[in-house]
Amino acid sequence: MSYYRIIDGKKYDDELLKAAEEAVKGQGDGRISLKDAQVLLEKVKDGNSYTDIEKDTMAYIRENFKWTEEADEWFRTEIRKWAASKGKD
Repeated sequence: MSYYRIIDGKKYDDELLKAAEEAVKGQGDGRISLKDAQVLLEKVKDGNSYTDIEKDTMAYIRENFKWTEEADEWFRTEIRKWAASKGKD
């Protein structure tokens, strides 16, 4: 088991990718919902910092997975607030 997944020669956070893949399979409309976005945010926060690989992974997820409008707006707002608070520590 690797912590990372290589896609097109670039390193991404495998746990975040798995969470996004799980979010869009099965029941539902194939989009990342608000509940899914909350799970992704918790996974980003688990290390108490927003690493470059996590940033790249979330950019990849945002570009390659469909999100509900509500989830997209919520995630962007919450990640910005949390990342800004990390700079004040």
